[in-house]
Amino acid sequence: MKIAVLTLGCKVNKYESDALIFKLRERGFEAVDTLENADAYIINTCAVTNEAERKSRQMIERCRKFNENARIYVLGCASQNRPMQFEDKGVTFIQGVANKLKIIDHLEDKGVDLYELPLNYEDDMFSAQTLTRAFIKIQDGCNNFCTYCIIPYLRGRSRSRNMESVIGEVEKLPKEVKEVVLVGIDVSSYSSNGNSLIDLLERLDKFNFRLRLSSMEDNLVSEDFVRRLSNLKNFCPHFHLSLQSGCDEVLKKMNRKYTTEDFKRTVELIRRYFPLAGITTDVIVGFPTETEENFKETVKFVEEIEFSDLHIFPYSNRTGTVASKLYKDLPKSVKSKREKVLEEIKKRDKLNFIKKNDIVEILLEEEKDGEFFGYSKNYIKCKIKGDFNVGDIVKAKIVKADLNTSFCEEQ
Repeated sequence: MKIAVLTLGCKVNKYESDALIFKLRERGFEAVDTLENADAYIINTCAVTNEAERKSRQMIERCRKFNENARIYVLGCASQNRPMQFEDKGVTFIQGVANKLKIIDHLEDKGVDLYELPLNYEDDMFSAQTLTRAFIKIQDGCNNFCTYCIIPYLRGRSRSRNMESVIGEVEKLPKEVKEVVLVGIDVSSYSSNGNSLIDLLERLDKFNFRLRLSSMEDNLVSEDFVRRLSNLKNFCPHFHLSLQSGCDEVLKKMNRKYTTEDFKRTVELIRRYFPLAGITTDVIVGFPTETEENFKETVKFVEEIEFSDLHIFPYSNRTGTVASKLYKDLPKSVKSKREKVLEEIKKRDKLNFIKKNDIVEILLEEEKDGEFFGYSKNYIKCKIKGDFNVGDIVKAKIVKADLNTSFCEEQ
């Protein structure tokens, strides 16, 4: 029986899907991670925005174009949030966020089973990594309860993986893996038997691969944290710090637990230890209380920080969140206009950041038509020609900066 496991959303979902594929293969199934003809499809859904849920539903129809008689299983955040949205789609079985591997036990079943969200980390997953970059899940859930976000209600409270379990999985990584990315819903909250995230990173630094964090919150970044990071030989200086708004008034309404001044100090601290650090962020435009003046403050702040990249999201009204209960949504046209303003700033600052870099080390992750593609340690996407192999780490000079993929020459 051939089963295609399809993933929407975050890197945590990707890790969980990979673990599911590994377990399916152990049970004797042919399991793939691409949308192709199969006997059955397992769709690992996302609910971070309305659009993400729409794409999750749309994936069902895309599967049926390959095999209209296939059994279709749905699990993840979108089905945890509103399982009924899939019931009228002719789905075979619907499961939520908890116990994702148990979907294998339901391959002959029909119906819905939303397991209770766990209080402790579910340490039953192992993802067989075969690519040059491996995602390792270290944490799940979130305690922040930002007023716009549905995820804490779907994923449950923050819980961390035992540090020895993380190290145990890392020890099993094949030699092809040259970079490890630590992922979670709120990586910053990682805590295991008195050990914090920096303690885990220091333990992992003994291995011979690059270390990268998927994202972090402002409150994690202290002088001690950054100083200890700077002593790691394998750490990749790319910091994804979620901003969401450059206006203190809006941040307070979002229940974000920092001010713009706090955020600015964090950026300055990082750049003191890592002058060419890639600092990327997320910004939500059109939060219901965001006035034109509030947005201008965000524009000014974003221009001041000069991020290396910017992920811009129009506010998505999520039923069940505090914001959806308290505030009226802004017109789509307002959000679109504000998004375009930030897009122009993003392009300018991203290109300027790339131009500040001269010599970079690229991990080659893909080859296509004689060109190799990969990322620098500070997360600049590059391409290079030469006599290389996927998995090589190449020292190169950026000769042509580009918003999508910068061209490099070997040094």
